[in-house]
Amino acid sequence: MRFYSAYASSCLLLAPAWAFPALPQASVITPSGPPGSSGSLRGPQSLLGNNPSIAVPTEPSTVIPPEDFELAPGQTEDTDLGVYIDLSKVKNPQPIRGDPTSPTDPGPRTQAYDRLNSDLYIPPGTDAGDAPNAKWPFGLSHNRHGLAGSGWARQQNVDQLPVAKAMAGVNMRLSPNAYRELHWHKASEWALMLNGSVRIQAVNEQGQTFVDDMTAGDVWFFPRGVPHSIQALENGCEFLLVFDDGEFSEDETFLVSELLERNPETVVAKNFRTSTQTFNKLPDGQLWIFPGTPPPKNIQEQNVTGPAGTIPQQESYSYHLSQQEPYRVPGGSIKIIDPATFPIAKQFSAALVTVEPGAMREMHWHTTSDEWTYFLQGSARLTVYQAPAASRTFDFSAGDVGYVPVPNAHYLENTGSEPLVFLEVLLADTYSDISVNQWLGLTPAQIVKDHLNVDDAFVSTLPKTEPFIMPGNRNLSTTNFTETVE
Repeated sequence: MRFYSAYASSCLLLAPAWAFPALPQASVITPSGPPGSSGSLRGPQSLLGNNPSIAVPTEPSTVIPPEDFELAPGQTEDTDLGVYIDLSKVKNPQPIRGDPTSPTDPGPRTQAYDRLNSDLYIPPGTDAGDAPNAKWPFGLSHNRHGLAGSGWARQQNVDQLPVAKAMAGVNMRLSPNAYRELHWHKASEWALMLNGSVRIQAVNEQGQTFVDDMTAGDVWFFPRGVPHSIQALENGCEFLLVFDDGEFSEDETFLVSELLERNPETVVAKNFRTSTQTFNKLPDGQLWIFPGTPPPKNIQEQNVTGPAGTIPQQESYSYHLSQQEPYRVPGGSIKIIDPATFPIAKQFSAALVTVEPGAMREMHWHTTSDEWTYFLQGSARLTVYQAPAASRTFDFSAGDVGYVPVPNAHYLENTGSEPLVFLEVLLADTYSDISVNQWLGLTPAQIVKDHLNVDDAFVSTLPKTEPFIMPGNRNLSTTNFTETVE
């Protein structure tokens, strides 16, 4: 700093006078403002630093007194215990974990973010190093609206969640009888119905046709390039779309309206062996999402077929997952859908998981695919462990997207008072994972004891089959899970 100051001083001495004209006071260089204005747009040069005449105030204190905030249960527990801290109901939540004399946060801040993301605001002591952001709320995505109140869509891709390179998601809503217009994609589309009912229709490369009605909990799949349409039935609908390309954008869909508008009119007429007058009323611009005529209640009236017939059931584009009985375990249940039962959806495997309050989707990782997760109900937290020594913990609620790169280890703990429901999506021919419980349970006992310094009693509890979900106490501040849980 001394060298710089000396050098700068010498430059000032050597420079000609015209290079540094005297700066006028701010009141002189500031243009006149509108009537009623006061002050100046810029301050005087005398406010530059290293001026002993400028006194720096030491009051008021930035420390928030204890009477002005509350601590949630668990905030003073040892940091490495990492108990979940619920900030939703405490006054003026503060970033304190372990030591109650930790620095407070006087702001500026948005408390709603702190309350929703307590594990980022007050991370467990076990969080370490640098792990990429694993969370994106659809509520922060731009919501594009269709024509005449017909619906909307919002998306998540690498622009919102850079780590999500393999998959992207779209949340779409259609008003009663509205269409998602005839279209196709350069990515494959896997969908889960969230509510309402819808009619889907498609034609494949062989000219085989497909039409089906779907309701909440059902799944459909359209391979890349296959044209299809989606129309809400009389009660409207909302659904989730997952694409096998992290850069996918809903705004880059191939549309029938644009297909005809972006080709010469004479070419379009020649293609259909008609007059150019036929298409005088083509929409000006894309339809995308738009109001439609109510479809016939009898789906057979829209079952159009040609010489190739309909798509064989084994190659069906839909699967009525809502009718599948879940696999139930202590602490929750799980439904798995992959090409073993839904053959057309190659490279798409998913698990619809329900976790009871206090329980958790066990510690695990996937061997062949990243995991794209969507939260349908409840609240949860997830810690991502990234080799060799990094981890970060995130909090989720309904409408959020989570993403864990392969083969990072993670869990999902229900942190709320209602069942947690979420969807895990993999780009894999088979849904599979490595269960930490089962891995250690199938490892020779002496190896486990030598690595973890545990006793035979603990080793004897390790399961030989995958539990998927581990039950737990609704009191998330407890540290002992050996007794029967609620």
